[in-house]
Amino acid sequence: MPTLNLYTNVPVDAVTTSDILKDATKAVAKIIGKPESYVMILVNGGVPMAFAGMEAPAAYGELISIGGLGPSVNAKLSSTVADILQTKLSIDSSRFYIKFYDVQRAFFGFNGSTF
Repeated sequence: MPTLNLYTNVPVDAVTTSDILKDATKAVAKIIGKPESYVMILVNGGVPMAFAGMEAPAAYGELISIGGLGPSVNAKLSSTVADILQTKLSIDSSRFYIKFYDVQRAFFGFNGSTF
């Protein structure tokens, strides 16, 4: 159920996208404490984006989860995802925002129903 949506103005190729998907899936599952089989990662590259009025490499993320989030977990997730973006796309951590959503089961659909 953890879902990480990543948006960046950096164009991404299939190999880089695959690496990000694998690394982020493992990291999100481990840090939140949920099975990888429930983690979804979306990478949207080449999105028109300005950060601080500049179109230099930047990214925005949203992580949604049913539980597992909190101040220390969120800080670790932010750092880890920023590291992945720095390594794979050369996006400086000072040009990356991430928003966290801890949602109730009834507000997260799956398999034709909700959790």
